[in-house]
Amino acid sequence: METKPRLPSSAEPTGSARHAAAGSPKRAQHGGCEGCLARPLAICASIPAAETHALEAVAGEVLLPVGATLASQGDPRREVYTVTRGMLRRVRLLPDGRRLVAGFLMVGDFIGFSGAPQYRHTLEAVTDCVLCAFPLQSMRSLCQRYPDLESGMLAQACSELDATRGSLMMLARLGPGERLAGFLVELGERQQQRGGAAHHVDLPMTRADIADHLGLTIETVSRSFTKLRQSGAIAFEDPRRIDLVDVAALRGAAGL
Repeated sequence: METKPRLPSSAEPTGSARHAAAGSPKRAQHGGCEGCLARPLAICASIPAAETHALEAVAGEVLLPVGATLASQGDPRREVYTVTRGMLRRVRLLPDGRRLVAGFLMVGDFIGFSGAPQYRHTLEAVTDCVLCAFPLQSMRSLCQRYPDLESGMLAQACSELDATRGSLMMLARLGPGERLAGFLVELGERQQQRGGAAHHVDLPMTRADIADHLGLTIETVSRSFTKLRQSGAIAFEDPRRIDLVDVAALRGAAGL
């Protein structure tokens, strides 16, 4: 891995100042499940539409502005969440100062399926986000009442485990350009499942986020984008909006 400790620049606020600048999570009354665009992708789809009142009775809503922290590594795990709008990053800080971005959470993703009493990662908003929030004990009661809900949680946990195994293989065996190719293809497929355009990927995260996710430096990520562009596999004018021109070549490079 090329990742090395990244020192904040003098222009970048840190610690409490950073979170104050970013804004803080706000609580709101749950708006109801009817018409929720995230429901088909979320575990709550396991509950019959006629009985969503059981969810609404215990749910709240969290409004998370870009840059704000939903939960910090080591915080007690008292709530679970479903992302209904936006993107978050899952971050872990190592004792030597290195930052690892374990993944990106999108609409329909469930946060909190864990046997640990504390959050093992810090959860930060990449964009403005909205999440449904449920007290942990209330979700446990709902799982007892609706066994399919617990099955849905387990299925999503298995999907996350498969993704983690794939990431470990990528970090261990693939070169920088191959890692980036796989990242673009998989993120594009996730976005397409959520209504995004085929053969296209939006990148609201920073290049530093991508570097810390792929185990690379920012400079290597930038060079890898350039090489993929020069090869004709991708095209872009805006670096946050990438056209996947040759998906087959990208998938082949990443071993997908």
